[in-house]
Amino acid sequence: MERRDGSSRKADESKIVMEGVIKEALPNAFFTVELDGGHQVLAHLGGKMRKNYIRVGIGDRVQVELSPYDLNRGRITWRVRS
Repeated sequence: MERRDGSSRKADESKIVMEGVIKEALPNAFFTVELDGGHQVLAHLGGKMRKNYIRVGIGDRVQVELSPYDLNRGRITWRVRS
């Protein structure tokens, strides 16, 4: 993806996508998510999920994007249908 200033942005290739289960709901659309490997991360709802009022709750299975720089925080991008 090329930006207006001519530099390219490798945002899509650098994200780590994992699935997990929401364990705790926190204020301001933050959640504690336990990933499939047992690791717990602090995750917030992504912009499209907030915009379209996608509701998630404790026990829901979600897809989380993690940055390779901070593996303890992430963004919830998808609620997996059960």
